[in-house]
Amino acid sequence: MRVRSPIAAVIRHLEFFYEGYRRGEPGSFIDFDVQVLQGKGLRRWWRPQVRFLLDGMESFYPLPAAQSAPLFEWGLNWCVANRPLGYLVMHAGLLARAGQALMMPGFPGAGKSTLCAALCLMQDWQLLSDELAILDPGSGLMQPHPRPISLKNASVDVVTAFPQARLGPLYHDTRKGSISHAACPASSVAAAGTVARVRWIVLPRFVAGAVPHCEKISRAETFSLISEQSFNKERMGEVGFDALCGMLSGADCYQIVFGSTADGLKLIGDITGS
Repeated sequence: MRVRSPIAAVIRHLEFFYEGYRRGEPGSFIDFDVQVLQGKGLRRWWRPQVRFLLDGMESFYPLPAAQSAPLFEWGLNWCVANRPLGYLVMHAGLLARAGQALMMPGFPGAGKSTLCAALCLMQDWQLLSDELAILDPGSGLMQPHPRPISLKNASVDVVTAFPQARLGPLYHDTRKGSISHAACPASSVAAAGTVARVRWIVLPRFVAGAVPHCEKISRAETFSLISEQSFNKERMGEVGFDALCGMLSGADCYQIVFGSTADGLKLIGDITGS
């Protein structure tokens, strides 16, 4: 990916969150040519806006200029989800330990990003992604895509309290509420070439004050639920169907309900034996 932007907030975001990432060599092939630019015309000064361009094309509406760094992260998610380069891409948190991956699909508000942050920052799991689970149909292995963890609303305060957490600015009044980002652990960035095979699939659901509950579910039911979270299974046709079936064939599948981060970690620990 090549990123170009004259906007100071975007430059600070890249320097803070991507400092330890490997840089491309001059002349490297570019999959995503990204620009984050100021608004056009009066929108450079009056109620200023920011635009996200991929290969010189704007794919969605501009946002307020104060949200330039979140727009970069959302735009990059859109790039990977919509131009997956032969991979099956699903909306899920993904972590690994000793080559075995824990996948957590979830709808917004399910608590997966908070659990991802807790597992990688407090329990030394390798973060592959908190948003995009990327499956190579040929090998059946999950591809690492470690990036800043996107936190929303109450989860910002929860993760801020973790001793190891490094958070960026808080952005208010976005389309997702108040959001911030937690830096990916350096160990996960260093392990970004290490793939893993899915061993556990856990569908989390956060309900404030709920009694912790864990239920094992069938692979058929899990297939249906994950299909709803896949960005490109239909476009991949038979290849995508077979890849998802293959991923599920070696996985144990669960649904959990938890009322606190500690409860969620305890349930996942019981499932994974950690």
